[in-house]
Amino acid sequence: MKVWCVVLFAVLVFTNLTTIAFAQLSSCPGIHVKVLNIRNSTGTVDCALFDSPEGFPIEVLHSAVNVMIIKIRKKEARCDFEDIPPGTYALAVIHDENMNGKLDTNWLGVPIEGYGFSNDVKAVLGPPSFSDASFKYDGKILDLTIRLHY
Repeated sequence: MKVWCVVLFAVLVFTNLTTIAFAQLSSCPGIHVKVLNIRNSTGTVDCALFDSPEGFPIEVLHSAVNVMIIKIRKKEARCDFEDIPPGTYALAVIHDENMNGKLDTNWLGVPIEGYGFSNDVKAVLGPPSFSDASFKYDGKILDLTIRLHY
């Protein structure tokens, strides 16, 4: 009987540790961004995380604190920013269909590729301000959704 109890205890401990380990893997601290309304699976989704108004949202390579380029699968993409300290941030996301590293526009300057911002802020006669797109991050798990506009 004692052997059976030890075996049962070991199985229960192992099962619970496995469950805890998988739960921790799927819920890592960070800013997790689900990108919606992607027109097609061509190209990449580029997510830029800014911690100040400087360069937002245009100067991605010079001003963003973190940039992710994600391959689109079945019209879906997700950007996971980890090891981000608490603070105030704003996100700019583009669907770079031709993978040239920038948001393409027509001759009037109107974007012809998808774009979106945190807080689902709309671009009206130009990009939104950092303060309109900004959000507080406490260093824990933050799930955001950004819808692209074409």
